Amino acid sequence: MLDLQRLRALHAVSVHGTVGAAASALGYTPSAVSQQIAKLERETRTVLLEREGRGVRLTADAEQLVDAAQELLAIVERTETELERRRGEPSGRLTMAAFASAARGLMPSVLADLAARHPALDVRLSEIDPHLSVGMVAKGAVDLVVAHDWDVAPLRMPPGVERAVIGDDHCTLLVPEGHPFADRASVRREELGGQRWVCQPPGRVCHDWLVRTLRAIGHEPEIVHQADENPTLVALVAAGLGISVIPRLGRGPLPPGVVELPLEPMPVRRLYALWREGASRRPAITETVRTLRELWPKVAGDVDR
Repeated sequence: MLDLQRLRALHAVSVHGTVGAAASALGYTPSAVSQQIAKLERETRTVLLEREGRGVRLTADAEQLVDAAQELLAIVERTETELERRRGEPSGRLTMAAFASAARGLMPSVLADLAARHPALDVRLSEIDPHLSVGMVAKGAVDLVVAHDWDVAPLRMPPGVERAVIGDDHCTLLVPEGHPFADRASVRREELGGQRWVCQPPGRVCHDWLVRTLRAIGHEPEIVHQADENPTLVALVAAGLGISVIPRLGRGPLPPGVVELPLEPMPVRRLYALWREGASRRPAITETVRTLRELWPKVAGDVDR
């Protein structure tokens, strides 16, 4: 009989792409994941992983097992959801993923609130960007995701995933002191052409917003520096190396040498909670989503002050 935990390990490798990333997601060591898959190979008498460069590739037999594992894990999830619903209290482990600025600016207060009111609920948070986390929740790698989109770059929803709006995060233009915009009361989007930009890398929602917005006004953005984290982008602006549009959530205080300006119209980043349809009745999901939405106005108010 196939072991569910070994199937779960193989499924995690399929979702995350490497043994190491799967181990991190499951809370195991890479050696433990490798051992689980080796035992599964002996049980099934087939090769499941093949070396490919520095990584691994799933064989055709492994892909078939992954499909079966996903179905079994969905059954387990529905059963756990029903048991938790009957108890009527959020409990058990809830795995979450949130993008960096939400993990920094929103999730600490949410996690603390949940821990104080629901001690039987064990929430585990990972910091993961939406371009990865949305697919992860669809595949069952995490239970709940906090993701975002921008006004010109809407979030693509996979089949079988539900969502709720958490709130809107305003985004502002940051320029160095002495920049021609620095003494302005505001700047219109039509004036953004011909600037040197610091921005997140391609594939990130912020990068997509900048490219689409400037192309819409007839300009190709000159992105001179790229960084994953907003504090790094702020530091590059402070050094006079470019300008940037950065959301306010999780940004932190601005250092000397940076001027903040409103853009007209103001860019808005909308935050969502996403979960699988099969888990929609689980009290841990509904309570966490409710807490996210309930605490957002205070978090957003603190950011805007």
